[in-house]
Formats: sequence, C-alpha cells, structure tokens
Amino acid sequence: MAHIRLPEGIPGILGPMAFSPETARPLNELAEVLLRAPSTLAQADREMIATYVSSQNDCHFCQSAHGAAAAHYLGGNEALVNEIKLNFETAPISDKLKALLAIAGKVQKGGKLVTGEDVRRARGEGATDKEIHDTVLIAAAFSMFNRYVDGLATWAPTDPQMYRENGKRLAQEGYVKATERLLANT
Repeated sequence: MAHIRLPEGIPGILGPMAFSPETARPLNELAEVLLRAPSTLAQADREMIATYVSSQNDCHFCQSAHGAAAAHYLGGNEALVNEIKLNFETAPISDKLKALLAIAGKVQKGGKLVTGEDVRRARGEGATDKEIHDTVLIAAAFSMFNRYVDGLATWAPTDPQMYRENGKRLAQEGYVKATERLLANT
C-alpha cells in the first residue's frame, strides 16, 4: 500500500504522476529528452543506462519498465537486458557502453565517485563529452525517479507481459504522450 493516497490501480511512477499532474509533465519531458531525443547514443543504450541504474537502486517498477523498453529496441532480447543488469562488464555489448554503464553505476552511488579515469576510459572507447554528460544525467535522473517511486511505496505489477506492452508503447509513443493519455483518464 502506498504511503499516500494515490489513484487506485495505477502502477509505479504513474500513480504519483496522476496524483500530481503539475509535476508529471516536466518529469516526463525530461525522460523524453534523455531517452528519446536525437542522440549519438542509441535509444536502447539510453534505456539500458536507466534500467541498470534502476536495478542498482532495486526499483522493481523502473527496472522492469525501462528494461522492457530496452528489450523492445533490442528486438525483444530480454536475456541481454538481464545479463547487463547482472554484470555488464561480461555482457556482449560494446566497450563504450560498458564504460558508460560504469560511470552510471558510480553516479547511482554518488556523483563524486566518478573519476577522471572513468571518463578517460569512456573517451578511449569512443564516448563523446555529450554522451558522457547524458549518461551522468540519465543516471542522476533515474536515481531521483527510483526514489520517487519507492519513497511513496507505489504499486509495482509483477506480470512481465504488462511491462512488455508498456515498453513497446513507450518506445513507440514516448513518455509525454503516454502520460498525457493517463492523466486525461483520471
């Protein structure tokens, strides 16, 4: 049961967003820019950064929702998403993404843990300053989103199919559009 009275039957971050629509829009606009705007980082990679940080924060809803979006971009490869969450250093992904996930993992614990060596590693693997910037911001934003979801003890479904459908919808429609529909129905 949520710590505050949230609309019934609305899972994860969507419950607090329906409760407080005035904060929902800027949060969704931030997610839209970070995860879907034109970038040299693939949408799958950005969703994986969000998923990895959320898994490290033990936020079931966010790691499931964004893992499903990442899997959608990866042609349904949920096994790869799970492998990255368990140990990205041994996962069959690019060395650049491994370096960026290492930075994201440090940001999740505390921004000051990111070192010059972490940044040099990412640059050495081909990451641009903008990609490093965006990785840090995705990790910081998702740490906030995870704390928002779990700090209010929101409801998180356990059905993987619900997350698959949501991941597909987020990949196709985006964050702002998906939430606008929700808020119109509350």
